[in-house]
Amino acid sequence: MTDQSTAQDIRPPVGYVLRVAMFEDAQGVTDLINATDVAEGALAEESVEETLQRWNENGFDMAHGAWVVETADGLIVGYEECQDEHHDGTLWADGYVHPEHRGRGIGTVMMRLAEQRAREMMGTYPAETQIEIIVHSYSHDQSASEIFSAQGFHVIRHYWRMEIEMPDAPDVPVLPAGITIRTFVPEQDERATHAAVVEAFLDHWQWVAPTFEDWVQSRVGAEWFDPSLWFIAIDQASGEIAGCSLGRIRGEDTGWVNSLGVRRTWRKQGLGMALLQYSFAEFYRRGLRRVGLGVDAGSLTGATRLYERAGMHVAQRYDRFVKVLREGTTTA
Repeated sequence: MTDQSTAQDIRPPVGYVLRVAMFEDAQGVTDLINATDVAEGALAEESVEETLQRWNENGFDMAHGAWVVETADGLIVGYEECQDEHHDGTLWADGYVHPEHRGRGIGTVMMRLAEQRAREMMGTYPAETQIEIIVHSYSHDQSASEIFSAQGFHVIRHYWRMEIEMPDAPDVPVLPAGITIRTFVPEQDERATHAAVVEAFLDHWQWVAPTFEDWVQSRVGAEWFDPSLWFIAIDQASGEIAGCSLGRIRGEDTGWVNSLGVRRTWRKQGLGMALLQYSFAEFYRRGLRRVGLGVDAGSLTGATRLYERAGMHVAQRYDRFVKVLREGTTTA
């Protein structure tokens, strides 16, 4: 276990100001995120609405868990958040440094802030609860990896962004016998779809099921929510939801599959492929030729193989790092 960072360690580099983030910073933080992603070869897909939605989610603590670093003239060049998302002793930190201001110690300061926040949270949990911090970076971002390693983090998992380019219309979906697919109906399908998502993702590593209220807020209540891009598969014999593909549009020209899942009873019948192709077809119909999604590279459900068969390829690789601040025998 690493010694706790002292207060004097958490000072911004000369010429910069470190302060708590405010809602008025949404545009500056969004611009920073997009500049960082573009510098890493990714797309500028973050919107101000998405930033504000994240900050307004249940449990997000702006006053104690979000900070910005800015220049003397007020340009936001660093952002860090550290939140106890699932109230289970695992804190999730996410940070960005503007590409033109890297190598000056901003990233190290922000990681120390995140650790300080995590240590402050320790007292809210029973002594036997393990306390840890999770962070991510692009796999090719050597500077981020070095900062994490210097602060005592190590890699525990790899994730991929997979994409497909569709110059031509995608294949026509072939449904398993007894299954139909329709779009989501608001104020009717919320509870059944939430239950289906929770079950479909039970096999995913470190899956923490969202409460119904949190799921509705972050999905159905999102600015980008479009029920015509949410496809649910219905078993005609039972009337149950067998699986779903919940899509959205990101940026100006990218279709995105937020959640693709098939419940255990209906797996290995081609339903996952059919749902994915339904999403592809609708995005194509709307003039979107690129579709992406995120996936655990070590998925136990064979998701990566499914996406490759569907014609998708790995567009970006990410690493997940962890630092255990207190060993424990349970989670909260």
